[in-house]
Amino acid sequence: MLVSYNWLTEYVNIEASPEELSHKLTMAGLEVSDLARVGDELQSIRVAEIEEISPHPNADRLSLCRVNDGQSVLDIVCGAKNMKAGDKVAFAPVGAKLPAGITIKKSKIRGVVSYGMLCSEEELNLEEKSTGIMILPANAEVGKDIASVLKLNDYVIDIDLTPNRADCLSMIGIAREVAALYDTHISLPLVDLEEGEEDVGDKIRVSIESPEFCPRYSARYVSDITIQPSPLWMRRRLELAGVRPINNVVDVTNYILLEWGQPMHAFDYSLLDEGRIIVKTASSDDGFYTLDDKERVLNEETLMICDSSQYIAIGGIMGGLNTEVMETTTAVLLESAYFDPRNISRTSKKLGLKTEASLRFEKGINPETIIPALNRAARLIVQLAGGKIARGIVDVYPTPIPQPPQIEIKPAKVNRILGINISPKKMANYLNRLGISAELKDNEKLVATIPNHRGDLKEQIDLVEEIARIHGYDHIPVTLPPMKVAEEEGPLYFDQENEIRFLLADNGFSEVITYSFIAPQNIKNLLIPEEHPFQRYISISNPLSREQSIMRTSLIPGLLMTAFENYNHKNMNLKLFEVGKTFYKKGEDSIPDEKIMLGGLIGGLRNSESWNFSQEETDFYDIKGVVENIFQTLFIKGITFQSDNSIPYLHPGISSRILIDNRSVGFLGEVNPHVLDNFGISKKIFIFEIDFGEIIYYFNKKDRTAEHLPKFPPVYRDLALIVDKEVESKTMEDVIYGSKVRYLDELTVFDVYEGEPISAGKKSLAYRLKFQAPDKSLTDEEVNLLYEKILNHLSKKMRVELRT
Repeated sequence: MLVSYNWLTEYVNIEASPEELSHKLTMAGLEVSDLARVGDELQSIRVAEIEEISPHPNADRLSLCRVNDGQSVLDIVCGAKNMKAGDKVAFAPVGAKLPAGITIKKSKIRGVVSYGMLCSEEELNLEEKSTGIMILPANAEVGKDIASVLKLNDYVIDIDLTPNRADCLSMIGIAREVAALYDTHISLPLVDLEEGEEDVGDKIRVSIESPEFCPRYSARYVSDITIQPSPLWMRRRLELAGVRPINNVVDVTNYILLEWGQPMHAFDYSLLDEGRIIVKTASSDDGFYTLDDKERVLNEETLMICDSSQYIAIGGIMGGLNTEVMETTTAVLLESAYFDPRNISRTSKKLGLKTEASLRFEKGINPETIIPALNRAARLIVQLAGGKIARGIVDVYPTPIPQPPQIEIKPAKVNRILGINISPKKMANYLNRLGISAELKDNEKLVATIPNHRGDLKEQIDLVEEIARIHGYDHIPVTLPPMKVAEEEGPLYFDQENEIRFLLADNGFSEVITYSFIAPQNIKNLLIPEEHPFQRYISISNPLSREQSIMRTSLIPGLLMTAFENYNHKNMNLKLFEVGKTFYKKGEDSIPDEKIMLGGLIGGLRNSESWNFSQEETDFYDIKGVVENIFQTLFIKGITFQSDNSIPYLHPGISSRILIDNRSVGFLGEVNPHVLDNFGISKKIFIFEIDFGEIIYYFNKKDRTAEHLPKFPPVYRDLALIVDKEVESKTMEDVIYGSKVRYLDELTVFDVYEGEPISAGKKSLAYRLKFQAPDKSLTDEEVNLLYEKILNHLSKKMRVELRT
């Protein structure tokens, strides 16, 4: 909002400088982004009086003027013809600089020396086009600069308004704020007028067919007007506010928009069919030419202002070419109305048409200014364009707009929120200064009646902010909130998350961040039953789309959708991971459970394509190795992997639960081919998902200790066993370790074999046993005894056969 300081002081009498006022407004929440001084460019242009005009001796189209600028009498050569002796004119002496940057010099024109220049309004940047010299008022003092004579020296205050302060999109709105800040009164412009004998009802009839979009429509009729340029004072104010002057009638409507915040429109009455105004919605796909000479395609929600036979304006946004006020206009119908903010916003976006009027209507105007603004406009038109105002107003108001509510506030709560101590009486004074009628009851509560122009005030906390603004944010002491230091150290997430991120990145993984909002179909695509925990998702009340309508219960859908996007872009070798939250419903009114999860995905080649690498596809053991590295990095012990064919989104037989102390903390395996089909993926994918918040409780810094390298050499023995095909290697490992043989340091599987000469339904598992003592070198005899003890234990616990 661009605010002229001179214009503002017509409504509120303050002694503050523009700089002080700008600071005061900013501290009250109306941020001033810029303060610009204007008029200085005209300081060197003086008022001069023409004493004599004679023909130029050597040019028929030029005149020789003798002018008095208060310091001397000078000869000026001029080509204009609109001035006469005795006129006061704008004079640029030698050395003066025009706004366009031209410096005036003494010059000889057709043999005659000219000591300056008589200026037009166009040359002074006060009008787009001029036909002659600028003639000043007869009472202008000779010798004074025209900036001070015409009151062109001013300051423009650029205020960045927050979206809720629609009331400040007007000079009167800003004046109310200034009056409240300086505890003074506001002087509203005169709206009384002299009406003629002709009755407005004989000229105008208004009907509203869409009251839900236009609750109120008012109109006046002004005849016998003369269209001409507006006077300089009005043009200047419009230009400083960023509005281009057009003619006296149109300029008045724009002036009222800036002054009252009430958008208005003037129709050429002679172009209206039967003097009728019908407010209704358009038919779909109709076309209409607006004032910017562009055709707009309408729909059934576009509110239109019509006469008896045609559209004449898009309600609240822009008028039409077919009723434009032009030089031939002699009578106008003045419109002042209230339009539904939501409909204006939708229509403006649909048509791609944003105007100063639509900006105010979509934020909500004060319905009580409709009639005063209409009267003010009619008064100004008569003042600037002559004419007569018909008696009365057409005011159709089928749907009264609800009055703002009364709000009760407790002074004690206000002081508690603000952290200060303001008396209830002073709070009431602050609110009354803002035009909010506040009554103190029993010194315990204030009952505030909200004025119509403050539609943004809806609840108690809004009034707390208003009290704080007028009291002054800079008068509220800065205090830190009380804080309690936790006595117990919670789980260490941040450092360990980063450690795992670095680990996976070092192993060629890329971190992804997927949406926490997903589609319900993505959960169904995992082929899970209704009672599965993943089905306990939370639905979003107002989702942006169906694709983001629930909170995720797993990272897996996001990772699979990312894999799909990568495959579509021919990125076939993937290593992805994500650390993020999942959300589970506990109850209708309960806070949801949040879990920090770690998920990963691999697919494609194990190594990048190169002549020195074999082109092998990743498999289950690659993803298992990644998970083992994670637990090893976190020094979490007691990890076991248990085959589990019941996980519906994993391939039966190629899936495993991850256990710590027999407690499930995650899973890994190959993705079920049917699930891959649901996500549009045609290649094998291996995934894991771990409850990071769960495993972090098993993390122990004390386990991160360095050990000395063993001083004595290890001794190895190989053990090949024939077992049933269904027996898992992990089962055999548990039995071997269960023998509790001394010095058995490590056990690894180095071969799995099925086929001849192994019997059908059997397989061979070959283990390498590492024996090592910390204090001596083991002999073969000692190791052989230990080896025999393991064999004896195996024969008792399992049905095994030693393979020779």
